Amino acid sequence: LISYLGQYIPEIIYPASKTIAELDYWGIWSNYIKYIGAGAVAFGGILSLIKSLPLIARTFKEAMGGLKSTSGVSSTLRTDEDMSIKTAFIGVIAIVIFIGVTSFIPVGIPGALIIAIFGFFFATVSARLVGLVGSSNNPVSGMTIATLLITSIIFKAIGFDGEEGMIGALSVGAVICIIAAMAGDMSQDLKTGFLVGATPKKQQYGELIGAVASALVIGFVLLLLNKAWGFGSQELPAPQATLMKLVIEGVMSGNLPWALVFAGAGIGLVVELLGIQILPFAVGLYLPIHLSTPIMIGGILRGILDKKKLDKDTLKEKVDGGILFSSGLIAGEGLIGILLAILAIIPVGLDAAGETITVADKVAFGNNVLGQWGSILFFGLLAFTLIKHSFLVKKEN
Repeated sequence: LISYLGQYIPEIIYPASKTIAELDYWGIWSNYIKYIGAGAVAFGGILSLIKSLPLIARTFKEAMGGLKSTSGVSSTLRTDEDMSIKTAFIGVIAIVIFIGVTSFIPVGIPGALIIAIFGFFFATVSARLVGLVGSSNNPVSGMTIATLLITSIIFKAIGFDGEEGMIGALSVGAVICIIAAMAGDMSQDLKTGFLVGATPKKQQYGELIGAVASALVIGFVLLLLNKAWGFGSQELPAPQATLMKLVIEGVMSGNLPWALVFAGAGIGLVVELLGIQILPFAVGLYLPIHLSTPIMIGGILRGILDKKKLDKDTLKEKVDGGILFSSGLIAGEGLIGILLAILAIIPVGLDAAGETITVADKVAFGNNVLGQWGSILFFGLLAFTLIKHSFLVKKEN
């Protein structure tokens, strides 16, 4: 629609530096659709958080009541043994102090206090929500956006703005996002452990080991990906990170194309009034076409499966099979992406223009040999494997 109408508009429309007729699909997305989608996602995240406020308040009150009623009470049951609350409290205080005084995380004392307050509240809420309702009801995006907005406003009010203030606000938002997500994930792990008779204390120490180990590795992986392609590029659009950046820049500098952002929020409101779940719609609107198309195909397959006249148990078995296989596809794609990033930084020579040729360039035969039809063929085969592990799954007796 933007491309069609834009061909009749000779003027350059901000924030683009060219007329719409001169922009390709990527230029239209990065200059217009990205901001419209960001407005819709931000509206959806905040709306989901607002909708969850009664449940959040109730779960927080119940969690605090449960903590108070069990304080000082020791259990002799192995399945009731938890990590010492004193150990956990000392660890949290030490981390908050470290974040406040270290220069590696430029948030200062105000940022550390925000992390302590929001982290405690959102961790409690996330763990309780996921434990009672399920991970799909954990409003991590809304919590993150709310944290970014509040942190950016506070930082700007106290004069901690500019590039350093933006980095600080982003750091606070990232930490809170990780806290909320990990709290929900750990709640699921502990619930599963309870069902199989695991010891919570050992699980909690295991979670700490896993968190530290992954934190030591993930930094190198991010540096590798950034060196290979750069975040924000077509290969790595990093939509969530871009959205966080837009929220912070909008508060700190105020130079966002607010008309597009509010247009996205308006679209989100209309979608909500129509009774459609806003966040899936907004994410589909925000993501680049090469990411949203596979998601759409998967959604269509799930929709067709849900429409089939099957008994409840058979449908559940087929859906669970598809979800499990899809999870494997996501994990496998991530591993292959890291492998390709490694190949993309290994030089093997120079081309005629003096540009570095990497191993990835040597093996990138897809566009030259297979072309678009080859890509469609392989994507079709991938979709067929998903159908095989969902539609064609036979119910076990």
